[in-house]
Amino acid sequence: MNAVVAAVVIMLVLSLCRIHVVVALIAGAVAGGLISGLSLDATIAAFNNGLGGGATVALSYATLGAFAVAIGKSGLAHALADKALALIGRQKNDKAAGGIRFVIIGLLIAIAMSSQNILPIHIAFIPLVVPPLLYVLAKLKIDRRLIACVLTFGLITPYMFLPVGFGGIYLNEILVANITKNGVDTTGLNVMTAMALPALGMLSGLLIAVLFSYRGDREYDMTLIAKTERMDVQYNAGTLIMALVAIAAAFVVQLWLNSMILGALTGFLLFNLSGVVKWKEADDLFTEGMKMLAMIGFIMIAASGFAEVMRETGDIASLVQGSVSAIGNNKALAALLMLVVGLLITMGIGSSFSTIPIIAALYVPLALELGFGPLAIMALVGTAGALGDAGSPASDSTLGPTAGLNVDGQHNHIWDSVVPTFLHYNLPLLGFGWLAAMVL
Repeated sequence: MNAVVAAVVIMLVLSLCRIHVVVALIAGAVAGGLISGLSLDATIAAFNNGLGGGATVALSYATLGAFAVAIGKSGLAHALADKALALIGRQKNDKAAGGIRFVIIGLLIAIAMSSQNILPIHIAFIPLVVPPLLYVLAKLKIDRRLIACVLTFGLITPYMFLPVGFGGIYLNEILVANITKNGVDTTGLNVMTAMALPALGMLSGLLIAVLFSYRGDREYDMTLIAKTERMDVQYNAGTLIMALVAIAAAFVVQLWLNSMILGALTGFLLFNLSGVVKWKEADDLFTEGMKMLAMIGFIMIAASGFAEVMRETGDIASLVQGSVSAIGNNKALAALLMLVVGLLITMGIGSSFSTIPIIAALYVPLALELGFGPLAIMALVGTAGALGDAGSPASDSTLGPTAGLNVDGQHNHIWDSVVPTFLHYNLPLLGFGWLAAMVL
């Protein structure tokens, strides 16, 4: 059995059985390494070598957690909640409350999509924006699985369709560059045309989640939310202005220095200097914030080790080659197998940006031989890379939403983020990506 397939299946099954994701990643990595023929020592060495790749992201999460707690201390969270709750209280019927529900969903989609291009901060906005809304979401009885789907849609769809911000990197610098490198003339082709149908698949999954799957009410323990929201905090105009200044400064520093860590530390330091966070409380608040997002950081570190073991086995290439040999001259089967292999690889390593260089070298020559056109090849490889970003336990597109929605312990990463996003996005992407490959 292919070691990569075995490792990913073991990791996913253990995760679904509610074994902690970190343990599942370690177990899957060790099993995959041994199945591939690596010795236990070589497997452990590869895993250890890969851990450093997730350290930057983990530390970024930790500092963002501290920054988010400081924002809570400023009272901005309570000001937002008070305004929203007052608006809810003025509604006279369920139809009006439903309107507020859609406004919140629309705002979160807009913010998430903007984080990929207009203000390319990626998941950094989630621990700052989402926790303050949990009390409001609970009052409206909005299912957090819906919010996870909304955020994941906003994190993935822009980069796989709009060639600006992170989309410029994914579509132009990675997708088009690798296709051109492997023999396809992309002159005059519009990458948005190639990715339009796959993006429509993402949109269909979002609409199903909003209008059908999670339209019903879901109850959450308000006392747990109240504890997280620090209901004893007092705020005034000065603390709210300082919070906005700190948030703006954090974003500016992050974009200027390309460092989420320094951006969050800048914001936290401003809270200290302004007196919103007292010096004697700063250490405890920072520790509290780090604890809040520590689990996500450890998952990212473990995922980097897992990905390194998968690369070390050499079975990623054999997985792709095996699918190629099984295809023959069947274009429909070829498109489907390419997409499924891309799904497996991305779910294992947690990065669509890293998947395309792996698969393009073999997929592009095969697609040319089978008669796929340039746009079809672009859609095929681009969708194969994006598949698995939603629904992977190790992807920041699922870890980010969990980081914001689980601050009170009422949102399970696997069953409330991973499974819903897998069902609502990967399955439509498979269908629409296959259709794009066949009709373009």
